[in-house]
Amino acid sequence: MTQTQDFGPGTLDAQDVLRLALTSKVYGAAVQTPLSAAPGLSARSGNAVWLKREDQQPIFSFKLRGAFNKMSQLTAAEAARGVICASAGNHAQGVAYAAQQLGVRAVIVMPATTPEIKVQACRSRGAEVILHGDSFSDAETHAYSLQRERGLTFVHPYDDPLVLAGQGTVALELLRQVETPGAYTVFVPVGGGGLIAGVAGVLKALRPDVGIVGVEPDDSDAMYQSLQAGERVRLDTVGIFVDGVAVKQVGAYTFDLTRRYVDDWVRVNTDEVCAAIKDVFDDTRAVMEPAGALSVAGLKRYAQERGLKGETLVALTCGANVNFDRLRHVAERAEIGERREAILAVTIPERPGAFRAFIEVIGPRAITEFNYRYAPRTEARIFVGVQLGHPSERAELVDALTAQGYAVTDLTDDELAKVHVRHMVGGRAPEATDEQVYSFTFPERPGALLEFLTHLHARWNISLFHYRNHGSAHGRVLAGIQVPGEQHADFAAFLAGLGYPAQDMTENAAYRLFLT
Repeated sequence: MTQTQDFGPGTLDAQDVLRLALTSKVYGAAVQTPLSAAPGLSARSGNAVWLKREDQQPIFSFKLRGAFNKMSQLTAAEAARGVICASAGNHAQGVAYAAQQLGVRAVIVMPATTPEIKVQACRSRGAEVILHGDSFSDAETHAYSLQRERGLTFVHPYDDPLVLAGQGTVALELLRQVETPGAYTVFVPVGGGGLIAGVAGVLKALRPDVGIVGVEPDDSDAMYQSLQAGERVRLDTVGIFVDGVAVKQVGAYTFDLTRRYVDDWVRVNTDEVCAAIKDVFDDTRAVMEPAGALSVAGLKRYAQERGLKGETLVALTCGANVNFDRLRHVAERAEIGERREAILAVTIPERPGAFRAFIEVIGPRAITEFNYRYAPRTEARIFVGVQLGHPSERAELVDALTAQGYAVTDLTDDELAKVHVRHMVGGRAPEATDEQVYSFTFPERPGALLEFLTHLHARWNISLFHYRNHGSAHGRVLAGIQVPGEQHADFAAFLAGLGYPAQDMTENAAYRLFLT
């Protein structure tokens, strides 16, 4: 039996986490990672910003700590039978690496959407990889079935005392590395809660004056919503960009510890995460995965909203397993996240000289993007990106254009505009009557797009379609479908049974301005 046999959710406290962390065996595989200064971030924020570089672990993620601690304390019988886990990312690599070091058989169940680079990383370390289903939930269900069938030990990615205590060793290192004599604040990325539960438990047991702030994406905030509700809630959907923390329900152990020991919360959007990836690159020349830069995005927003100056702030950069293909999307969004770019829809006269007159109002500001197509109308709509000198300049620019008689719609915060419409400007189709527009999410695997179209065609005509690969496990499609009014009920039933998350975008401003 392991030393956690007597613990149940709600019975584990900070002293227990500290004891388990102090007696952990993570350094049989993990390494002590550096605390790196972030001079650029420090200068811009007016605070001393430090990065705890968990991206420098052997698997480029902190997940190795918890996996190795759990697996190193298996009984002889458990080790002989082997372990199993379900994961599409860093936990899978942590289990595979730990199993290789310990000589334990490992079975890893991954969704079929998992990028090949992650599959091969696990297989190269001797793990048996089984691809099953399109989602983590599919893989997890299959893993539990195999566990029972084969008598394996399940290694949970976060909701296990030994796993979260292994992650808590990050805090033991921090306490030795942060040299400021006073209090400081640590920003921790949150998915299922294993990292923040372990870190919070250790820090509050030894340094209760140290602040702990949890950071979540605004579209994957299961822990924040659970804390607001006073119980664990299950999200219907989670965002797909910060996939390392895209968890629908947090753990029972982690929820209880987080509820008791975390001081504050901040949520950030996709653009802010992209800007944070760039910030870390500028200061370290390391490229974080979205979850790896999540804490930096939270630190920036938290410091700015609260007017922090002269403080010591530490962000845990938890991973760098990013698909190279995703960097294109990150670069597109980073300037918006830093509030250095405005995306506008502007109506100008359809006549010679109108573009020059518009640019004269823009003045010395740089144009970052300009999309336009001629149409035989009295007015033209342009999709334009403008570089900003400071965040408040966005409102000043809109006011200046409006004062000159231009109709302006600010699309800087419009997700549909940034993901789809900016790549489609110029395609109006007034003949596409009864058009309903939906944004769909589907698994990004070979044959998935064909399968999606096969389901979608039904009896309605597709009048608009845009898909672009972002190097993620899930793809995003914008589709227009012609549905006569008397068939709306049938169409709603069709969507409900389609099996792909769908969001109605028929009234979206960017769609209305540029594609109707």
